[in-house]
Amino acid sequence: MTAHPFELHIDDAELAELTARLATARLPPELVDDWSAGTSPAFLRQLVAHWQHGYDWRAREAELNGMGQFIAELRGGVVHYIHQRGNGPSPLPIVLTHGYPDSFLRFRKLIPLLVDPPDPEDAFDVVVPSLPGYAFSSEPSRHGTIFHVADLWHDLMTELGYTRYAAHGGDWGSTVTEHLARSHAIAVVGIHLTDVPFWHAFQKPHDASPDERAYLANIESWQQAEGAYAIIQGTRPRTLGDALDDSPAGLAAWLVEKLQRWSDCDGDVERAFTKDELIDQVMIYWLSRTGASSLLPYYDLVHASMGRWILEKVKDLLSRVKVPAAFALFPRDLSHPPRAWAERFFHVERWSPMPRGGHFAAHEEPQLVAEDLREFFRPLRTFS
Repeated sequence: MTAHPFELHIDDAELAELTARLATARLPPELVDDWSAGTSPAFLRQLVAHWQHGYDWRAREAELNGMGQFIAELRGGVVHYIHQRGNGPSPLPIVLTHGYPDSFLRFRKLIPLLVDPPDPEDAFDVVVPSLPGYAFSSEPSRHGTIFHVADLWHDLMTELGYTRYAAHGGDWGSTVTEHLARSHAIAVVGIHLTDVPFWHAFQKPHDASPDERAYLANIESWQQAEGAYAIIQGTRPRTLGDALDDSPAGLAAWLVEKLQRWSDCDGDVERAFTKDELIDQVMIYWLSRTGASSLLPYYDLVHASMGRWILEKVKDLLSRVKVPAAFALFPRDLSHPPRAWAERFFHVERWSPMPRGGHFAAHEEPQLVAEDLREFFRPLRTFS
């Protein structure tokens, strides 16, 4: 692996171009602040105005450059990642994997809680890679990459000197983390997830319990009411992505609607994300020009690569992951599986229903996530 420190230095000319695009954005009429049909036109206008006149990218750039960013060349591509060492006598390495529509920034508030905990014995060495095609990781060179990210992460952790490590993720991150546990069980001491990877619901069991049937029915209802975005992203990612990469206001509208709808905010997105935090997420996509490439995992899922992968992995899909697993379930996440459903696929050792929080738990409730990670991995540290 060839790795070196990475710092962001966005040219003034690029920021000036962004400001000009925002100034001439063709925004919708300022109607009522209504999110029922998508991003509120009134809120989008407020957000774009703040982006133009109140948002300080240079301050964000300096903050990000203090997070310990690196770039590594692995398997013919580039992986962007955060790497921070824990402040303790024997930190446990952990790899954290984000999902969509956010980025490595999902873990910005969580990282310091893991690196520098109240008890130094609970410290972690934290590695946060950006998925291929996200942020400053290179775009996948072939379809089906999402099903091989776990191998890439294992290579990264191994090259960083970690022979045994922990893993955590949500959304696409839960899928990657599960694959890590299946394919690299000898190296993974345990996994911590905020959801049961959604693709398990594609194979409905004949002996489902009433709770499981209700869960699967709720997933189908959610897909009909809320899942159109995934169908678009899975079938025509380039068409949509070209529009997202060309319009900062359009990109914000597409991403922020999901950040609002999937968080525990009772409809008021600023209860979960400040305007600056929303723009931070959008800026990562805009500056890295990954509006299109970030959609490619959905294409992988919908198209033939998924079929080939299922055929290759059918035995794994029908077996349980043997690595110890913990689940932290947040009440406003997209789905609410019963424990029995998770136990079909995982060796569940901890099941933690949380009092609050949504899909972006590490951002929304970092303290709850940090405490659950510490407690679950505390007895597993002797195996690292």
